[in-house]
Amino acid sequence: MKTLATLTQIVAILIGISFLIGFYVMQVQSDEVLGNRIIGLTVLASVFILLPMFLVLRWRGKKLKDYTLSKENLDKMKEQKRK
Repeated sequence: MKTLATLTQIVAILIGISFLIGFYVMQVQSDEVLGNRIIGLTVLASVFILLPMFLVLRWRGKKLKDYTLSKENLDKMKEQKRK
């Protein structure tokens, strides 16, 4: 689990650097098409690579049943509201 956390941090840093490079290319080098492509690929990488890694890291070992609205959980919420 520690390696996944480290890998997620490294990927997040690389994606942040890629965003900065994309904006640098757009603003300083005045190549808007290339800058937009870099930023677009970075957004895709963050959605399809970084987000799943982060979700696996945060949801590991937790029960999904505790976070869903089932009949049991709704009844518990109603009981707590009455008190």
